[in-house]
Amino acid sequence: MLTRLACLCLFALPLALPAIGSESHPFSIHDMLAMSRVYDHQISPDGKQIVFVRRETDLEANRGRTDLWLLQTDGGNLRPLTSGNASEANPRWSTDGNSVYFLSSRSGSFQIWRIPMSGGEALQTTDLPLDVTSFAVAPDGKKLALSLEVFPGSTVQQTVSKIEENETKKTTGVIYEKLFIRHWDTWKDGRRSHLFAYSLKEKSLSPLMKEMDADCPTKPFGGPEDYTFTPDSRGIVFAARDVGRKEAWSTDFDLYHVSLDGNRPAKCLTEKNKAWDASPVFSPDGTTLAYLAMKRPGFESDRFRIVTRSWPTGEEKVITEDWDRSPSGLSWSADGRTLLATASNLGQRSLYEINPTTGAVKMLIEKGTVRGFAPAGDRIIFGMDHLNSPVEFYSTRADGGDTRRISTINDDRVNAARMGEAEQFTFEGWNKERVYCYVVKPVDFDPAKKYPVAFLIHGGPQGSFGNDFHYRWNPQAYTGAGYAAVMVDFHGSVGYGQEFTDSISGDWGGKPFEDLKLGLGAALERYSWMDGEKVCALGASYGGYMINWISGQWPERFTCFVNHDGNLDERLAYFDTEELWFPEWERGGAPWENPESYEKHNPINHVGKWKTPMLVVHGALDYRVVDTQGISTFTALQRRGIPSKFLYFPDENHWVQKPHNSILWHETVISWLDQWTKTGKH
Repeated sequence: MLTRLACLCLFALPLALPAIGSESHPFSIHDMLAMSRVYDHQISPDGKQIVFVRRETDLEANRGRTDLWLLQTDGGNLRPLTSGNASEANPRWSTDGNSVYFLSSRSGSFQIWRIPMSGGEALQTTDLPLDVTSFAVAPDGKKLALSLEVFPGSTVQQTVSKIEENETKKTTGVIYEKLFIRHWDTWKDGRRSHLFAYSLKEKSLSPLMKEMDADCPTKPFGGPEDYTFTPDSRGIVFAARDVGRKEAWSTDFDLYHVSLDGNRPAKCLTEKNKAWDASPVFSPDGTTLAYLAMKRPGFESDRFRIVTRSWPTGEEKVITEDWDRSPSGLSWSADGRTLLATASNLGQRSLYEINPTTGAVKMLIEKGTVRGFAPAGDRIIFGMDHLNSPVEFYSTRADGGDTRRISTINDDRVNAARMGEAEQFTFEGWNKERVYCYVVKPVDFDPAKKYPVAFLIHGGPQGSFGNDFHYRWNPQAYTGAGYAAVMVDFHGSVGYGQEFTDSISGDWGGKPFEDLKLGLGAALERYSWMDGEKVCALGASYGGYMINWISGQWPERFTCFVNHDGNLDERLAYFDTEELWFPEWERGGAPWENPESYEKHNPINHVGKWKTPMLVVHGALDYRVVDTQGISTFTALQRRGIPSKFLYFPDENHWVQKPHNSILWHETVISWLDQWTKTGKH
């Protein structure tokens, strides 16, 4: 019954996205999918051109399609570099700027291709029996570093033979001897992401990680930022976690240096630090390696510090110990005099300049969410989005002055979709400490009307609902449907200092819950046009956990709930999940070491007080918060006779990513909110 209903819903969906320049209308999921997503922009060696990935939604194929595009750094001559049905990504300029290398599936597998800027067709560079998953170009332009999925200790051909052998076996059982057995949304089969050196002249491949039982790029979300060539092009510095059987409960990622000749094993550069080391980048003159490092082992949301290391002598210095932000996206300026980084900051993701000698920090771009940046001569090119726009490209002087937008990729689509106006305010939260909150007004706002409220609770829990254009939890999807969106960055959120972030550990249902109560109250008092009698709370991941917690602690306050991928039983969740370092840090140990912590704020202990209608959503491929948690939540609701629905995706992970599934998700969620706040038909 469920399957047939889902199929009928999908069949009824339109196969066309809103046309560019179409008549003005309230923002909806269809507009969200219609936006071009731009990312991974790379600046040409002469600083005059940008190559970037542009993703369009293909509803017919039910996926995103990616091509490469070019834009001049002054904003002129926007044009496609590649086109067709193949997926293309990871563009990198040749050192002379005459070509762009990129990954493409046009040959039937992902290989590296090269397209000349002088014109002509793309030429295939690699023809390997395995997919290339990422790559980088050496400073001398003669070599590439690339990653392949191989069995440790096996050659590429041996890996191919083993894959073929496994496919012909009549047995399906798999024996595991250590964790992980699965991670994020994928079952492990023994293969690792390993780096190789590739000679462009000789077409030869040399392994760089050999016997290491570790991944680079790191999984599940690592990429080319996890490794870099040494300035002389004779070696690679890369990040990996090589900790044996402790992998599932360790955050000890280290930096390693390996020579491209492959004659010596990789040397660990950061063995002293048992916490996370990441993002190695060399200064333009090659004398300094900068990277990011955490201090506390086992804590994935610790603050990254910027460390500089003299090369090759090895003298290290932590330069941002006194900066209470956690940087990411580390890079050097074009002249090598400063470092550049982004960091979450009071509901924004700001761009900063850091002095590599003194550690002095200067904010260059404050508002919005900066998504990648790169120096271009005496300017910086960066992508930025905010609550009313997807990513566009901007240019600013190296000192942060004369900031201007240089692309209009989504302007027609944005102008056609009417969105709500956003504003940020602060209130006294737990212990009277300052807490930030965003409110987005309904589309076509009329202050004389009363509007129902969508109270959005972010995940993480060390996350944020800030000034960005989200492709899953976008408040404009609710404002376009006639709701006011309220988003509290409660204790535990990032961008407000490390002490604020730390405060949620061991207190999931305490300080954050108080902030949510006080924040909603402050919003209703501040905005008289919000209807306090019609408030629905929605959340995913930690936000889904909080929905279950609120259901037993504050059920009378809300008209309805939406719970996406939320834990019901914190104790059992420890044994279900894959990354054990997370619950062990948050709960102060394993369940047998600190059982009281797992029961302190455990929603399952309060199911007897539930009374509020709830929509439950879960994906079968979610191995972070497993689907039995969602099924258990729905079972409890049904057994207690509480109005409830369960939306299940057999082909989605912790997120809902396929376009038609995303449409079904949004239409189901909005319909649930409408049912309990607008129609009166319960």
